[in-house]
Amino acid sequence: MPDTILPAQLVELAEKVIIANRRAGRTIAVAESCTGGLVSAALTEIAGSSDVFDAGFITYSNDMKAELLKVSHDVLDTFGAVSIATAWAMAQGALKKSHAHVAVAITGIAGPGGGSEQKPVGTVVFARAERGASPDKVVADMHHFENNGRGGVRLQAALCALELLLPDSPA
Repeated sequence: MPDTILPAQLVELAEKVIIANRRAGRTIAVAESCTGGLVSAALTEIAGSSDVFDAGFITYSNDMKAELLKVSHDVLDTFGAVSIATAWAMAQGALKKSHAHVAVAITGIAGPGGGSEQKPVGTVVFARAERGASPDKVVADMHHFENNGRGGVRLQAALCALELLLPDSPA
């Protein structure tokens, strides 16, 4: 186990992700918003992760989602930053901007503010895109995590994102 300030369960899962993707011959990328680099930090805690982890994009603002990951302003304006459409576009953008075989995107509301009745604090959306997969094969889901503080929501989101990076995760 690496010497880290990150929660042990996060680093343990990141290690599983690196080992499983190395075995599968896959490289990975992440596009993070509400997790602010937490998934990337966990992955890079693992020695030798550079042969699996290709790129991490932290696009916290809508402008950066549009500029770096090419998320359409129409998508952002119509569906909002915390939506399946935005997460899917972020994952596709991460694939296009990297050499990775698979990309996972995370966007959500960590709190304590920013939530609404429709999208309360703890609402996080995930999407996974795979190079060469049919573009209509959307793997995306919205989760409503317990609002146990900003750090708690971010940790739950990072764990979920890592699970999606496992080669045998459900499609």
